[in-house]
Amino acid sequence: MHFAFVSGNPALDLVATVESRRDQPRDLLATPADLEQWVLACDELPDQVPADPAALTCALRLREAIHQLALDRMGSRPYTPADLDIVNNAAAGPPPALRLSAAGIHLTGDLHAALAHVARSAITLLADPHTCLKECGRPTCTRLYLDRSRGTRRTWCGMQACGNRVKAAAYRARKHPTP
Repeated sequence: MHFAFVSGNPALDLVATVESRRDQPRDLLATPADLEQWVLACDELPDQVPADPAALTCALRLREAIHQLALDRMGSRPYTPADLDIVNNAAAGPPPALRLSAAGIHLTGDLHAALAHVARSAITLLADPHTCLKECGRPTCTRLYLDRSRGTRRTWCGMQACGNRVKAAAYRARKHPTP
């Protein structure tokens, strides 16, 4: 399983585990093992956390609540109390513990600690009025991302996946305009 971590925040990266939400959604977290792999791949979360079906359900509920809250913020709509409860309850869990080793800093904890960290990241992100949240401008991508570019003019989630394609399409359109 390949996960992209280009959103600029682990909460948005969790939301991005559903690809193409508008057309044919593809859930990258179909099993507890998929969730374990996503947590392992995310540099900001503890390594090697076991997941079971109940933990997967919690993660999916958190993911969808974060997604809806982000859309509400982007659309200047009030937050739904049920979505706020899901995120706030997840954030109330124990945080991952920091450990220092010769190789650097490592986070330790169980899956609930990892989800608590993701929920806290979402709260920090959504509460900051200066954060520029956007949805990728590539028609088939629905990833949300933090735009930290100068002038907040970026229109794609990440250069590798979407930026190259957007730029190539714009170049082709300039070179070969349709009549």
